[in-house]
Amino acid sequence: MKWSKFTVNTTTEAVDFISELFDEIGIEGIEIEDNIPLTEKETKGMFIDILPELPPDEGKARVSFYLDDTYNIPETLEKVKEGLKEIGMFVSVGDCSIEASETEDKDWINNWKQYFKPFTVDDILIKPTWEEIPEEHKDKMLIQIDPGTAFGTGMHETTQLCIRGLRKYLKEGDKLLDVGTGSGILAICGLKCGASHAVGTDLDENAIVAVGENIEANNISKDDFFVLTGNLIDDKTIKDAVGYECYDIAVANILADVIIPLQVEMPPHLKKGGIFITSGIINMKEDAVRKAFEQNEEFEIVETNYQGEWVSIVARKK
Repeated sequence: MKWSKFTVNTTTEAVDFISELFDEIGIEGIEIEDNIPLTEKETKGMFIDILPELPPDEGKARVSFYLDDTYNIPETLEKVKEGLKEIGMFVSVGDCSIEASETEDKDWINNWKQYFKPFTVDDILIKPTWEEIPEEHKDKMLIQIDPGTAFGTGMHETTQLCIRGLRKYLKEGDKLLDVGTGSGILAICGLKCGASHAVGTDLDENAIVAVGENIEANNISKDDFFVLTGNLIDDKTIKDAVGYECYDIAVANILADVIIPLQVEMPPHLKKGGIFITSGIINMKEDAVRKAFEQNEEFEIVETNYQGEWVSIVARKK
């Protein structure tokens, strides 16, 4: 099936009105392009460390929508044009020219799976649930991950840095805390390597579903891995639920700007001598994270590791 794509050239001032118009017409899903910088509220919880630099905002915007053959396209476009004229009576809508093109009907939800293949991190094989175990890796420890569309696969350098940290510092029977657990890959790795229990936290409630599917795929008991939705940095309810001075090791593969406040809150949850493995730190922010750890009297940095342009800082609670 082919989809017809239509793009309205308009103004940022009119975008909300146009979005509402499309919703009233019955157009599902739109794409907005503009140069308005994201606010702090909009970027909160986004898993990105560096936002791309945008050209100056000149008040212009492009709003695209897609129609398949279930729509009466001429009739729908006429409704769009009439609606744009009405909106133009109240706000500036620009020239409202409409560009048309066609795009193939693709399975966007599953299309990414073709790029997720089995890979190894030292003696660990990580593979998607739908792939077979490669013959040459059948002797390796197996972790199966179905990240869905919301979480990573584990292929990123920062995840691999954390996995290597867990392999080095985790001991048999340790209790593990995974902050920003996502698909649960780090906690699952910890449990496979001998941790007795894991607790994960994440801002996204979908993590509970993702972790549930992945522990089942790895034959891990639900009693061994518990996930909480919330922010360990400023939510006392989450802090209390996580527990105090009960973890031998903690891991956080998040962002430098999150790790900096998190390292202040982490010591109360770790046992004395507990290890805190961090990554998600782009190299240009290494100094800021390092300085934060060095100013924290409860931590001492024991190791720094690098992979590509990413950094992992490992600290021990004094």
